[in-house]
Amino acid sequence: MVTQLLPEIGHFALILAACLACVQAVVPLVGAATRRPLWMSYAQPMAWGQFLFVLLAYACLTAGFMLDDFSVAYIANNSNSQLPWYFKFSAVWGSHEGSVLLWSLILAGWGFAVSLGARHLPRDMLARVLGIMGLISTGFLAFILLTSNPFARLLPDMPTDGADLNPLLQDIGLIIHPPMLYMGYVGFSVAFSFAMAALLGGRLDAAWARWARPWTNIAWAFLTVGIALGSWWAYYELGWGGWWFWDPVENASLMPWLAGTALIHSLAVTEKRGAFKSWTVLLSIFAFSLSLLGTFLVRSGVLTSVHAFASDPDRGLFILVLLGITVGGSLLLFALRAPRVRSTLGFHWLSRDAFLLVNNLILLVMMVTVLLGTLYPLVLDSLNLGKISVGPPYFNALFVPLTTLLCAFMGLGPSSRWKQMQGREIFRRLALSGVAALVIGGLLPLTLDIAWSASVALGLVIALWVVLPLLRDLWDKSASKAGRLAGLKRLTPSYWGMQLAHLGIAVTIVGVTLVSNTEVAENVRMTQGKVVTVGGYEFNMTQLGEYRGPNYLANRATVEVSREGKPVTVLHPEKRLFLASGMPMTETALDAGFTRDLYVAMGEKLDDGSWAVRIQVKPFVRWLWLGALLMGAGGVIAVLDRRYRRRVDPRPTSLTTEREVSV
Repeated sequence: MVTQLLPEIGHFALILAACLACVQAVVPLVGAATRRPLWMSYAQPMAWGQFLFVLLAYACLTAGFMLDDFSVAYIANNSNSQLPWYFKFSAVWGSHEGSVLLWSLILAGWGFAVSLGARHLPRDMLARVLGIMGLISTGFLAFILLTSNPFARLLPDMPTDGADLNPLLQDIGLIIHPPMLYMGYVGFSVAFSFAMAALLGGRLDAAWARWARPWTNIAWAFLTVGIALGSWWAYYELGWGGWWFWDPVENASLMPWLAGTALIHSLAVTEKRGAFKSWTVLLSIFAFSLSLLGTFLVRSGVLTSVHAFASDPDRGLFILVLLGITVGGSLLLFALRAPRVRSTLGFHWLSRDAFLLVNNLILLVMMVTVLLGTLYPLVLDSLNLGKISVGPPYFNALFVPLTTLLCAFMGLGPSSRWKQMQGREIFRRLALSGVAALVIGGLLPLTLDIAWSASVALGLVIALWVVLPLLRDLWDKSASKAGRLAGLKRLTPSYWGMQLAHLGIAVTIVGVTLVSNTEVAENVRMTQGKVVTVGGYEFNMTQLGEYRGPNYLANRATVEVSREGKPVTVLHPEKRLFLASGMPMTETALDAGFTRDLYVAMGEKLDDGSWAVRIQVKPFVRWLWLGALLMGAGGVIAVLDRRYRRRVDPRPTSLTTEREVSV
């Protein structure tokens, strides 16, 4: 009996969560404005209650998937009795309604985490932060209840079986990619809430930046890893063999990442120098607003993409209104309060402050480049001015020089000082690194047994220019009378996180450079017993037969790979036909390695009985995702710094206060 009522329990839990979110949004903010401690104290229990009820609703929907409750429309449209249990679990967020519920759960979870992890904040500051998060939660819970109810019933005409989950989504990528991506998207709501709370409370100082930094770093780390997982998923699942397609939905996740990258650097300057305060607030607004824009693009139906949820325009209009209220309201508050912020601290153009500012500007230009390339075709289409496609040529032509310029300043940053330093000192610190990067980058392609080209050499020089100054800075900072080991132990987690994140950028650049310039790909005809040579490897299709999976039939090939007569690996590419939907899918076979991937994907069966097969040899492609993992790890390690757990003076400070924090 209880299991039959799970949808009603889940729906009721969402209604209660929305009520608690409204209380969380209104009472603490009013209490902070009128200095009523009792009203401010409502923030934490409301955040806890909201999280518990959204979690209950999510658990009810998950149980419905596991129990094959096809009386629920969302489950009937996105599951099937033959679907393996682990795909039923991930099918909860496999389409629109469930993914928005997951978004709301993660948003409530972030609020719960802030209520526990930021208890050292002044009471009024915490009340304002949780109040702003309550406002955001209210909007998304209203969106679910009014337009995207995942518990809508099909009674009395319920189907005997479900329509099945989209075969593209029946993959481990669906299990891990969306939650990681949403953790990053939604995590920027915390940075946004801190910025709005600081403006409301008049505490836009170094202390505010220190409070916001760990939450921003964690969100950025999740988003970095989430984007990398999406790239990896598309790489092996779609059968194209590319790692980034400049798809509009991919761009929707890249834009907040670029803004978030600028934000974490701007927060560092605000914390340590008390500068860039207005700029930091704007970046907080941009990062979260771009996350909402990505949500609108994916769910409005304006995009055609393998990643997009084709939803009705009414839902897109609701999110567009929510986006407008968020952006408009936050910019209005910024316009009213920011003029009172006066940064009197100056800096020389030869300083770390200046280099970080230039990097921020470059990141913002990159973000605007992606924004224009993504929205311009949509605007033209909506105005009936024609249909155009903005693809890789546009993005690559702009991103390559911008990334080169960005990395040039990245190399300068770690070796520079705050406020001011002499030009000859910068030259002395970086001359050896620059010469070494040029020499090693120019000669390294010859040692890697790949064809030398200017683009390959340039990419390696850029990567080395990022890494070698880091090593020089590490050498200088680890100097100690007690020895190098003691000096290394003295370095903070924040410093190690910076080192690791910048190293991740360099590793990713190496991967992008080598795979883009040296990969080999061929489309061939293959039959049983035929051998083809691609990229120095021999591919022999030794067997071809049928195979039955849990919910699909497949044509499965056995391809033996050798090089110079020596066996390398055996691959099993498949062409699957899913029984419930009748949809065909390519299952790529991969032999992954640290320095190269072997990639075989079956296409269609040809008239003469042979198969179209795409074979690729992709050098160093794994370094793309290794670099992203290093970046994410760097963001997490930086949060372990003890200064983020210090208690602070609870007395409020004015917007004009300048505070110097030691490096």
